[in-house]
Amino acid sequence: MESTQVVRLFDYLDQSADILLNQIEGTYLDALAAAGDNLFEQQILQEVRGETEAMLEKKLNEVKDEKWEREDMRKAFQLAIIKGMKGTVQANHMLTPDAVSLFIGYLVQKLIDPKKERFKLLDLAVGSGNLLFSICNHVNNEPEAIGFEADETLLKVAFASANLQQREVALYHQDSVQVTLPHADIVASDLPVGYYPKDDVAKGFELKAGEGHSYIHHLMIEQAIRSLHPGGYAVLLVPNFLFSSDQAEALNVYLKKEAIVLGLLQLPSSLFSNSQHGKSILLLQKKADNVKTPQQALLAELPSFSNAEAMHDMMRQINKWFSEQLGR
Repeated sequence: MESTQVVRLFDYLDQSADILLNQIEGTYLDALAAAGDNLFEQQILQEVRGETEAMLEKKLNEVKDEKWEREDMRKAFQLAIIKGMKGTVQANHMLTPDAVSLFIGYLVQKLIDPKKERFKLLDLAVGSGNLLFSICNHVNNEPEAIGFEADETLLKVAFASANLQQREVALYHQDSVQVTLPHADIVASDLPVGYYPKDDVAKGFELKAGEGHSYIHHLMIEQAIRSLHPGGYAVLLVPNFLFSSDQAEALNVYLKKEAIVLGLLQLPSSLFSNSQHGKSILLLQKKADNVKTPQQALLAELPSFSNAEAMHDMMRQINKWFSEQLGR
């Protein structure tokens, strides 16, 4: 059950977005970003008059003078985004489940060099920012966070959420496959799945398809490895069929050359309404002179996150693997 603060924040964001939806061009998510901007700026920024302005002012006055925890703000946005996305987006564009975001945050913490006060964290498909902000809010080291997103509406929501969480995040409205990315210590992304339509862009990648369109998730894996510092890590949500698809052989060859596959953790099927949309967490390390390959990879099917006893046992095994194989 969410805290009272999260519920109050959600009510403000949701109800203000519903009011704005009748006044601005765009979707509920556009209106949600506008509601977030109003709270951040402590005023109504849209050109509205009369009863609408009064309704928005009333909602804003109910919450604007309060202090909010970062996690409360993230969760409130998450709830509103889930409402806004319901029935309107493709399965691979859906919000990363919160339990998965928290688990990835735990993995990132395990991979961070404990001697580093700061590290550079990159998300290639930041969406509304839920995964990126969840990681930022749950690691001990302060990350320098960077996110790329091709969808302008989702990026506006991420920008509003980042402001209200008082996070300094560099957000770019760009297709991360098309640009030269900044170097990072860790890349963490929930990768979109499917074909990439821009063959002229894909031809610059080793993982381009021999015929027809290339897989966008393959191109993003290559981009992730390209952007990592030598010895850096990637924590990527990938489709379960990644290593059994028609283009898997080329991926295997590329990964063997450029990276070390540290692990593959299959997420519980209960998280996905359709088994075809099931995903796993792929752990990679970019090759470097001082990097050693673990004696064994971390391979597991994760139990349901709601099964506390099974999850506790799994975490114990994962912690043991990190200690024995990576010295973490």
